[in-house]
Amino acid sequence: MTIAYSGDSITFPDNSVQNTAPKVGMVNRIINGAMVIDQRNAGASVTISSTAADTYSLDRWCAYGNVTSKFSVQQNAGSVTPPAGFRNYIGVTSLAATSVGASDQYYVAQYIEGFNTADLMFGSASAATVTLSFWVRSSLTGTFGGAVNNSAVNRSYPFSYTISAANTWEQKTVSITGDTTGTWLTTNGVGLRVHFGLGVGSTISGTAGAWAGSPFISATGATSVVGTSGATFYITGVQLEKGSTATSFDYRPYGTELLLAQRYYVKLTDSSGASNALGLVQIEGTTTANFVMPIAMRAAPSGTSSGLTISDGSVTPTVTSLSNFGNFVNGVGVLLTASGGGLTIGRAGRIRIAGSTTAYLDFSSEL
Repeated sequence: MTIAYSGDSITFPDNSVQNTAPKVGMVNRIINGAMVIDQRNAGASVTISSTAADTYSLDRWCAYGNVTSKFSVQQNAGSVTPPAGFRNYIGVTSLAATSVGASDQYYVAQYIEGFNTADLMFGSASAATVTLSFWVRSSLTGTFGGAVNNSAVNRSYPFSYTISAANTWEQKTVSITGDTTGTWLTTNGVGLRVHFGLGVGSTISGTAGAWAGSPFISATGATSVVGTSGATFYITGVQLEKGSTATSFDYRPYGTELLLAQRYYVKLTDSSGASNALGLVQIEGTTTANFVMPIAMRAAPSGTSSGLTISDGSVTPTVTSLSNFGNFVNGVGVLLTASGGGLTIGRAGRIRIAGSTTAYLDFSSEL
């Protein structure tokens, strides 16, 4: 092959070499699509209860069910071999044969921040086509469904796919034409929702393959996983990308994926159970101390703790409550209150684990 150079241009006179551009930027808008990170549960099973809010299991993945205890979610449930190239998956197990009412919904989902979908230009004439791809395995066969939605869930694109063989990993691809209408957030709210239905009622299921101004969560006629006791539904390698063609899974370094997940949830703990320090604090009062964690989160978080003490070098009172959560450019902060008093104002101190493998401090800024 001959390369001709003239001024600022390079000419390739034949087609013997194809110049394929490498992936750049955040190709996959899904975080933790390979299901490798599980800060909250460390691989333990979570039974989904009926609440007003979604229940988060693996990082960035939530689940919901109208009726309590109808299915569980667990990293690598059933301990089957994942598809080639993956080590983990999210596993759903139906815990009862559940009759799904017309307005009932059971699903797993991920909500993507608007900052990460703004370039898709949904809601405008320039809306881009996106492609959803994933590996799925179920003990059931037939037509399954899900949907892509905006934040308000008043714009919906139901999709369907077929699982042909039971207990066999199959890769699926869904191409979705960008929505030119509706309101799509482009800041730190929900930019786009991706639902995988596990049993969705007729009034919130719609025709697959078209945008609708209705709150659809799945496609009409989709198989109900929760309808069969003991049924399983496993999924991994979930990728949502710009364009009409699915590309290979966008593997990111583990540290990068963890940091992306920690924008929404962080759990500080020590599985050794030793009385180790989780971080440094500034003593503000005889019972209070400020802690700043240098990880930037999506918004001011909420948080919980268990089994922690504050040490100022003289006393070690037990942490009883968290308050005054703040969000800064490079981190988040919280005021810790401890029982018993005796802390010395102005001193530096430490948050310590009180000799327990289950002690922790967490921060949540989920969508």
